[in-house]
Amino acid sequence: MKLSSKVVFSSLISILIITVSPAQRRSRPVKQPADAVKAYRVCEQFQKILSQNLDFNAAFEATFTRNRARQRAMAIKDGEFGDIDFSTIDDQTLINAYKSRMQLMFLMFTLISPSDEEEAIYFPPHIKAMLSRKEATTPQEFVLFASQVDRDAKDFRTHLDSLAAKYPSVAERIRKFKSAFVTRDFPLPKPDLIKPLRYEGGGGVLSTGESYYQIGGYTVVREVGEMKIAGFRFFTRLF
Repeated sequence: MKLSSKVVFSSLISILIITVSPAQRRSRPVKQPADAVKAYRVCEQFQKILSQNLDFNAAFEATFTRNRARQRAMAIKDGEFGDIDFSTIDDQTLINAYKSRMQLMFLMFTLISPSDEEEAIYFPPHIKAMLSRKEATTPQEFVLFASQVDRDAKDFRTHLDSLAAKYPSVAERIRKFKSAFVTRDFPLPKPDLIKPLRYEGGGGVLSTGESYYQIGGYTVVREVGEMKIAGFRFFTRLF
């Protein structure tokens, strides 16, 4: 991962937070299917939990798929870990690596686009080292990589907390970043009826022919009577 200090912070938020045009708000509402409403609400729940302390693991456990096989497939697909033979890597290692990488990304976004003076403070050598970690190329290396990215996420949070305690400007950055995930409501599109899509690809996170909702950057599926997030688009490759 390489840091680009010129990435616009709002680009991340725009792919996650649902937006509705003024024209849509003025239109007559339609009664949406229960699953569609629940799909929107689980996305809202994810954002609200994340806004509390930027704790991706807590948000993941509350709102993402509980199916182990789906979690594994999602980690491989959305984790962007490179072209590795994952067949010998156990589920927990893969899923933990995915959650740690996402955690690290969300924390890093709070310090995006610093001034030249701020960059030296925000990204000292030991933090910069996190941004240029060599990607694993073999299953054996991936196990070590998974442990390293977990340590990096924890160390970066400690670093961020320290910066926030010392610099009011950093505390304000974090406050604004968190608040961007909280909306007063999570309106459903109007007046169109929300219909599920049908997955036509091969196996993986979704099964061929499976119904799902694409809400902003989120993919939401019905799972054991509940709507659960089964992936979301994230700009990991901006780093």
